[in-house]
Amino acid sequence: MLTTPLNIQKKLEIAVKAIDSKKANNIIAMDMHKVSLMADYFVIADATSNRQVQAIVTEVKDKIQEAGGDIKLIEGFQTADWVLIDLGDVIVHVFSTEQRDFYNLERLWHDAPYVDLTKLLVAE
Repeated sequence: MLTTPLNIQKKLEIAVKAIDSKKANNIIAMDMHKVSLMADYFVIADATSNRQVQAIVTEVKDKIQEAGGDIKLIEGFQTADWVLIDLGDVIVHVFSTEQRDFYNLERLWHDAPYVDLTKLLVAE
């Protein structure tokens, strides 16, 4: 059975919903089209414990694979301070809260506009 590859918007949607389902903090997505050749989108979130970081990463991996998508690389899973999930055109960064504050990718990539995620996130 042939499956069509996930488009960029679907990858972004699946990743954000998976992250949100595991109660990550401060979920944002940045449109990297005009500021980086690495990826079209960065998704950034944090969690209060390393166990929660790992649970979030596992959920993203499982949901992307269930939808027929590929995981190119997962880096940092064991230490779970900063885990990078490479989905090709979407890069997901899941930090411990302390590491997110320290690395502050939002400031580093401040030229990238934020993506409106209100339709994807569950209201609290």
